[in-house]
Amino acid sequence: MLNQHKILRVLQLISLLKQEPAKSIHQLGAIIDTTDRTVYRYFDLLRELGFELQRDLFNRYSIPAGSGEGGVKFTNEEGELIRKMVLNFAKNHPLKDSILKKIYLASETTIVSSHLLKAHLGRIVEMLSEAIETKKQVVLKNYHSLNSQKISDRYIEPFAFTDNYRALMAYEPTSGQNKYFNIERITNVELLDGTWVNQDKHALIKPDAFGFGPTGEEISIHFEMSLRAYLLLKEEYPLCSPYLKKIQNSDRYELKMKVNSRVPIDRFARGLNEEMNEHTD
Repeated sequence: MLNQHKILRVLQLISLLKQEPAKSIHQLGAIIDTTDRTVYRYFDLLRELGFELQRDLFNRYSIPAGSGEGGVKFTNEEGELIRKMVLNFAKNHPLKDSILKKIYLASETTIVSSHLLKAHLGRIVEMLSEAIETKKQVVLKNYHSLNSQKISDRYIEPFAFTDNYRALMAYEPTSGQNKYFNIERITNVELLDGTWVNQDKHALIKPDAFGFGPTGEEISIHFEMSLRAYLLLKEEYPLCSPYLKKIQNSDRYELKMKVNSRVPIDRFARGLNEEMNEHTD
């Protein structure tokens, strides 16, 4: 059974090998913080999963474009389970073995691994994964809150990640609420000795495409934008992609969807000045 830390490292390795230039075993081990011997073991796993590894004349390795992406499809049942298993540590489901072999070939792999490849964020995700697995309380050091516009330490009980590891789901005892914390706004993580004491209050609440949980009322938004704004929005908030489309007979694009908070989209639009215009439907 692959544990969470191994899954994260293998995802990082896949992303590194798909990016030019090719890299040596020692370089790969240094980047993902593991030994050369472990990198070779991960190579065996990648080959088993269907990835082709190329080695050049200087003993540097890479994964050629298209390798490992041939036609793997998840059923609806497997698709739902994979989210729960990777993010919430499902251990005894009968589908787990077949899904673990497919996880690296799923369409979300590139997004996840690119996000985790940033050394600082990867380390934060690993520490939070450990806290979730051992049911430990943590302190998010110097968390930058978009809502309050403040930087402060947050004492929480983390229990899951959102899709793509973009945010952490946690219960905050001081406010008595389940909240989402953006991974990129966490400066550091302090693991505490204390274990969860509020597990009965932990609740998974589906966030919107910008990572905001329900506030009691959904807000409809409709924006028109340039190609540049369209590409930047997809890059920064990939979960918006299903709601973006090109306007017929035009070089413009539009976003129509419902959100739980206007804060992220308003901030994004202000940064692009005239490249985004809001429609008042």
